[in-house]
Amino acid sequence: MKKLALVLTLTLCFGFAQAQDDNWAVGFKLGEPTGVNIRKYFNNIHAIDVSIGTYGGVFSNDRDYRSGRYKTTGLAIQVHYLWTTPLFNSEAVRVYYGLGGQVNSRNYYPDNKRLIAAPGDREKTISLGGSAIGGLEYFIPDNRISVFLEGGTYIELLPRPFYLSPNLSAGIRFNL
Repeated sequence: MKKLALVLTLTLCFGFAQAQDDNWAVGFKLGEPTGVNIRKYFNNIHAIDVSIGTYGGVFSNDRDYRSGRYKTTGLAIQVHYLWTTPLFNSEAVRVYYGLGGQVNSRNYYPDNKRLIAAPGDREKTISLGGSAIGGLEYFIPDNRISVFLEGGTYIELLPRPFYLSPNLSAGIRFNL
């Protein structure tokens, strides 16, 4: 987790050093994941998008996983590199898509503990995987606010390779 925080910090600092005159945006997204969203735009073509929030609360907080179940929401950190382009030559509406990664922390309830101990026994699980998103962002004219809708998927690599989870969220950002 410390290495991820270091990589994230260096990425954001490097981006800030390269393009200090480009925009930052801070907002909130509701969906999968739900949480705080920070975006750094570069040259109106690229962006780095970071989301920190909950994972597993919208599409189901009770899902089969490995040899057991997830039964709660957890913490998620997503980082994506995005490509953006105007839709129909309008600077007010932009389409974006990108690739990145996601780290999750959730409570896992293995089936084998149900036979040995109390049903409430759980293990804290950290998972790591890749993710892809695409979305639409509308910049309200003469305002610093934008709204967005995005969807994508998370593909876990560790500890359960190829575990798929959909990501779908909507939100609002304040553009600095």
